[in-house]
Order: sequence, then C-alpha cells, then structure tokens
Amino acid sequence: MKELEGKVAIITGAGRERGIGLASALELARRGAAVVLTDLARPAPEMEMFGHSTVAEDAAVLERAVEQVQGMGGDAFAMAVDVRSNEEIQSCVERTVETFGGVDILFNNAGTGIGAQPFLDLNDNAWEQSWQVNVLGMVRFARAVIPVMQRAHEGSIINNSSIAGVRVWPDFAAYSATKFAVIGLTKALALDFGSDAIRVNAVCPGEIDTQMGDLAAELAVEAGLITPDQVGVPTPAISLGRSGKGDDVAEVVAWLAGPGSRYVTGAAIPVDGAWAEGL
Repeated sequence: MKELEGKVAIITGAGRERGIGLASALELARRGAAVVLTDLARPAPEMEMFGHSTVAEDAAVLERAVEQVQGMGGDAFAMAVDVRSNEEIQSCVERTVETFGGVDILFNNAGTGIGAQPFLDLNDNAWEQSWQVNVLGMVRFARAVIPVMQRAHEGSIINNSSIAGVRVWPDFAAYSATKFAVIGLTKALALDFGSDAIRVNAVCPGEIDTQMGDLAAELAVEAGLITPDQVGVPTPAISLGRSGKGDDVAEVVAWLAGPGSRYVTGAAIPVDGAWAEGL
C-alpha cells in the first residue's frame, strides 16, 4: 500500500510546468494521494513586474497535470482559485470534500515574486500583492481547511516559505518580509492546532530551477545585476554545487505530508543545498 493511499491533498500554485507546486502534486499522487491542483490560471495585470507576469496564468497546465495523474491511475481535479478570494477558496474546499470526502494535506505553495525589487522601487501595490498572496493566501486556505482537519482529528499543512524567509539578500525587501511572516505563521499554527493532531511545517527552498527562477534571472539581467552568461550557472555559495529541482522540494513536501514525519511540526526546513550566503 502506498503511504498516502486514501489521503486527499490540495496544492496551490500548481500551474507552472517546472514549478514546485506541480512537482509536489505529482509526487503526492505517486504516493497514493488524491490531488486537487489549483492556481490563479487567468491574467492578473496587477501582478506584473516590468511587463512580466509573476503568477501562472495558463489553466491548460493544470488540466494536463490532471491527465498525468489520471494516467498514473490516480484521482485528481483542477480548479482556478485566487488565493486572495475567501469565496474561491471556500468553494475549492467544499468541492474537495464533496468529491473526495475530506482534506488531509494542504500544500500552501502559491506565491508571487513581485516583492523582489529594490526597496525604493517598491510601490504600495507590490507590497500589497506580496502580502495578499504570500501570507494572507496561506491564512485563508488554512482557515478553510483546518475545521475539516479538526473533524478528522488529523492533518498536515505545509507552507512554502523560502530561504529568503530565513536569511536576507539585497533588493528582496517585500518578498523577504512576507516569507519571514510565513515561518511565523507556520509556528503559530503548529502550536495552536497540535492538540487537533494537525501538523504545520514550512519548506524553505533556495535556488530552484523553475519558471519563477527563470523570470528572476531575466529581470536580474535587465537590471544589470548579472550578465547573460551567468544565467543558469549555480550560485558559487551553494555547497552541493548545483541548483535544485522542483522534485528536490517535492520529496520533502511529500515526507512532511506523510507518516514518516508524524512527530515533526513547527519546523522550517531549508531545501537549499547549504547556500552559505545572506544576512
């Protein structure tokens, strides 16, 4: 029997083909969980930075992922969900319960990099969208699933913070502020709901080869922070000598979702190859 057989997982921010969310959804499905894949999946001009979208806007990626899960013999459905909307989140949770009978796992992965700009360039919209997506989106989804988990007296919530939620780099003010907040939220929920057998942990990815990482590199070139020949070259300060892959994070997410981490809660786990930089 697969370790997550009979479990039900909601994954937010699963709409990028090389994203951590999609990799995690597929890993959870491989381990037996029924998965619900969500993302914004529509244009959001307010999330653009220098003419580039910082969120996933293509619903087709979600639908292809559902087909992939079903091809493995698993159960899945996809749903466009804006984590800034309580109504859309509640509809997602209700549909999940109606379809699969409950919610055992929540991977709060949706995020935006719009806050990764020099401090004096950050306008109020960049701060507001960073807060609404990176922090309040997780608050809203946790608030919607925790009552379901309480009834089952079981659950695992995994929040995607960042190594930028543990250490700080220049020109990441709003992004880092929200990712630090995610770790604080994680610890608070772990304490508040441990008596309900609900575990809450965070993963803190470092330099991961994703489409969001591609965007960050492209913007860094445009800003003159790196040269084009440095794109795709791992940061020298990473001890393991390579950038991570979505699957590297997905394996940790799946472990936190499963029985092997049954006595782990309130943790913020770096998945960064020992990146020895930052303040």
